[in-house]
Amino acid sequence: MKGIVDRFEDDFVVIEIHGQTEDVSKDIVHADVRVGDVVLLVNGKWVRDEEETKKREREIQTLMDDVWEK
Repeated sequence: MKGIVDRFEDDFVVIEIHGQTEDVSKDIVHADVRVGDVVLLVNGKWVRDEEETKKREREIQTLMDDVWEK
């Protein structure tokens, strides 16, 4: 399962999965996960997907560059 970290709230991490947000206990989210990261559920724990996160960051940067250039 794949998701995107939306935010952190108290003891939960809000992850967007298939367009819906879910509150997930911080206990099952790896410590290096940050807001905006693409995460994968691996063996019961949410971990950062480095490649997909970097790809998403590049796509967002390209969109921002296009907006500011006009």
